[in-house]
Amino acid sequence: MANLYYRDGLDTGFVVGATVEISGDEARHAVRVARLRVGEHTLIGDGRGALAKGEVVAVDRDRFTVRVNEVTVAAEPTQQLVLLQALAKGDRDERAVEQATEFGVDSIVPWQAARSVSRWDGAGGAEKRAKGVAKWARIAREAAKQSMRAFIPEVRQPMTLGELCEAAAGSGTSVVVLHPRGEDRLSEWAASHAAGAARIMLVVGPEGGFEDSELDALEAAGATVLVLGNTVLRTSSAGPAALGVLNAALGRW
Repeated sequence: MANLYYRDGLDTGFVVGATVEISGDEARHAVRVARLRVGEHTLIGDGRGALAKGEVVAVDRDRFTVRVNEVTVAAEPTQQLVLLQALAKGDRDERAVEQATEFGVDSIVPWQAARSVSRWDGAGGAEKRAKGVAKWARIAREAAKQSMRAFIPEVRQPMTLGELCEAAAGSGTSVVVLHPRGEDRLSEWAASHAAGAARIMLVVGPEGGFEDSELDALEAAGATVLVLGNTVLRTSSAGPAALGVLNAALGRW
């Protein structure tokens, strides 16, 4: 069973013995690109934890139907891993979204750092933000499908530095800033602190790095500045690498 397809808007859930129709872009890709055929078995999900295995019983140009044979519902993680990804030039922030989804992130939040080359503010900012969030959400959905995830990570509205500081000052949330200024390694911190946090927010800067004032503000609010190791990673890979460390520490991997 090599493929997973998501079915949006299914409020009643999957029921063994019932048939479920997939249409739209999802079905067109399955039928025209993946060459899904009647009689094949595939996996369908709602993106919210439910997965159903079944047999394809009908195929058209832009839709297909699956008869459900088995249903599983994954429990939502009790600890939330959140990536705060700074806007970056080119497709580096989008690559971070894709890889973070493959690495099991629970939600993703864009933030515009002082040194972000890509900007979602200024003239037409509201439209840029809406388009940017929608694009990141599409990337996360496709990456979740590729990695056979029961949950599609939510891409939330952008946060400001002030909102990040408020999160760092709150209870139950550990805000971790990845930057060479840190003296301790994430792996060391995770061994003693990760298990006790209801939510861990990983903050990654843009290609030009953080400004000192941003780091000062976050540290003053209660955030912890840590390093991954002896080398400095790109903005596209720092978040996914950190997620790998936390996955191991929390027993997800």
